[in-house]
Amino acid sequence: MPKRFIVCLMATMGVLTLSAQSSNEIVAEGEVPVRVADSYSFTEGPAVDARGDVFFTDQPNNRIYRWDCESGEISLFTDQSGRSNGMYFDAQGHLIACADMDNQLWSFDMKGHSEILVTDYRGKMLNGPNDVWISKDGGYYLTDPYFKRDYWTRNPERQQPVEGLYYLTPGGKQLVMLDSTLNQPNGLVGTPDGKHLYVAEAKADRILRYDILPDGSLANRQVFADMGSDGMTTDDRGNIYLTGDGVTIFDKDGHKIAHFSIPEDWTANVCFGGKERNILFITASKSVYTLKMLVHGESVLCND
Repeated sequence: MPKRFIVCLMATMGVLTLSAQSSNEIVAEGEVPVRVADSYSFTEGPAVDARGDVFFTDQPNNRIYRWDCESGEISLFTDQSGRSNGMYFDAQGHLIACADMDNQLWSFDMKGHSEILVTDYRGKMLNGPNDVWISKDGGYYLTDPYFKRDYWTRNPERQQPVEGLYYLTPGGKQLVMLDSTLNQPNGLVGTPDGKHLYVAEAKADRILRYDILPDGSLANRQVFADMGSDGMTTDDRGNIYLTGDGVTIFDKDGHKIAHFSIPEDWTANVCFGGKERNILFITASKSVYTLKMLVHGESVLCND
């Protein structure tokens, strides 16, 4: 029989409710999301490094922060983030960021120094790179929706005729359009085995799944879930974590198995942090939260 548990936490912030129904529990009984900081304007882009620390952005304030998985302390990583949004670590330990200020893709070393990886597609500025996922072979998958920003000064504001899904080949040699028919693509994540890519369409309010082919191209596009998402992540059981109204979890077959609320206007993104990758790190509006899980995220293995 499926197990059901409901946990409520009464605090000064209000009532925080966690509910789930699944034959395999994913959150230990008694665990609830814990707000660890609330001093930001809008948090986004959590990415875990090889140690288990999580880096996240405060996009309106042009900053990236680092959460130490051992001490729980949060420190400023850089105040020159390029208005970074989605982020991901590569195998060399560089933090790859969707730098929305000038619609580029950046790479940060661990001293906070940045390098520009992508500036345009076929000579025209991108709409605004939103999220990035890196496969084991070093290929970058990148969404490029058009969300108008009040800090843009470019003319014309929009130069790409479509809102595309791109692939940056290993070594950053070539930016390739994979799908030009998407309706405001947003969050994306690949499976740890590298076989599938999930992409959220903001305006279409759905999640698409593609097969990833050996050369990095995509095939067999299909609708995975009739629900949209901002950022996304996966766990070691193949479950998919969607964001927006709290966090909603689907199993690998597309069945909704869990949902928990976060007392914020918007839940933007999630990733697994901690030394054992069993801490769900949640960026939600002005705050960030952690939740101890029974499942685990993907480890980041760095090449020396």
